[in-house]
Order: sequence, then C-alpha cells, then structure tokens
Amino acid sequence: MDDELPDASKLTKSKQRWASEGKFLTGHVSRPESERLPPGQHLVRDWPILDLGKQPDIARERWRLEIKGMVDRPVALDWAAFMALPQTRLSSDIHCVTTWSRYDNDWQGVLTRDLLEHVQPRDEAGFVMLHGYDGYTTNVPLADFATPDAMLVHGWQGKPLARAHGGPVRVVIPHLYFWKSAKWVRGIELIGADKPGFWEVNGYHMRGDPWAEERYS
Repeated sequence: MDDELPDASKLTKSKQRWASEGKFLTGHVSRPESERLPPGQHLVRDWPILDLGKQPDIARERWRLEIKGMVDRPVALDWAAFMALPQTRLSSDIHCVTTWSRYDNDWQGVLTRDLLEHVQPRDEAGFVMLHGYDGYTTNVPLADFATPDAMLVHGWQGKPLARAHGGPVRVVIPHLYFWKSAKWVRGIELIGADKPGFWEVNGYHMRGDPWAEERYS
C-alpha cells in the first residue's frame, strides 16, 4: 500500500501551524472519574466534516479492505466478506483534536477484535498503520486498536455512513483523538515498530490520548 500523502488543504496548513504553536493546550493531564469531556474540548450537536481536501467516492461494489503485515492469515475483504463478519452496534463519543466533542454516536460495524481474530496477529506485531483511500495514514498501538469499543463502522445513527464522514467504512477508536480513526479505510497493516503517519509527520502526537492532551509531538 502506497503512503502517498494528499495535497495540503487550507485546514491541513492551519493544523500544522497549530501543532507548531501548541494551540488549544490547557495543561490538564488527568481524567477525573466524574468527567466525560476531556480537557480543552467543547460539545457540539452536529458532526463537523474535516478532511484533507478530497472525499473519495468508493462504491460498496468496488470497496476492498486489505489486512496484511505481521499476521498469520492476511486477507483482502470485499463488501460481502466484510458484512459476513460478526456485526455489532455500539455507542461512543467523538473527541476531535480541533477541540470539539460529540456524545452518544450510535455505530454499526465490525469490532476490531473480531477482525484481529480473523487474521491472527503474530507475537511481534505491536502497532497498526491505517491506510485510507485518500492517501491518508495514521499509526495506532495495537493495544489501542484492539480495545473493546474500537470498530470499523459502516453505519451511524441507524443509517449508512455518509461519504463525507468516511463511508463506506471508517475506523472508530473512541478513546483517542479522532484523527486516529481513519476515514475511507482500505488497509490495515500490522507492524513491529511504531512509525508516524500523515499528521504525526506534521507535528501531531504519536498516540493521541485526549485525556492526557496528547495533541502534539
């Protein structure tokens, strides 16, 4: 899978500047058990659309998901094979590094744990590189990718996931900033050593825990 990066959009350039300036940081690093909203975040009711300047138009009939790297059973799933995997509904929150959060998103899709069970990661696999149809990449520790509420989703609020939000399928890892939840996902690559993806190269944190304000490197 190629790691060709998309052309820089106005938003991309702004976020690169925010990283260099440390914008939005509050200095809070702990998570009070009674609080649901991470530090520096504010709630929204809509779902803002953020991308790198293009939105791939991938019909379900043409969509493919390749899972490869340090796995015993690499696969390339078409839509029918993906939908034949166990399907799950979960509700979780979204926390975007641009400071907005949205509560109670109803997702439908495949748990990452079910995908991993399907491909059998090798013992030496420690990280995941996610690849999008738009050329986007982002890195995630395997332990974060495999949490119980992490999913590859094709539905939101009872409807098919819209193209603007990453449809037909995107990743959702609720406990990390949302740039880690790659849109228009086409590839999942298990790797042994961590390496940066698109935003990580451009000044953003390698992990992205919103409760620790891991916004920037």
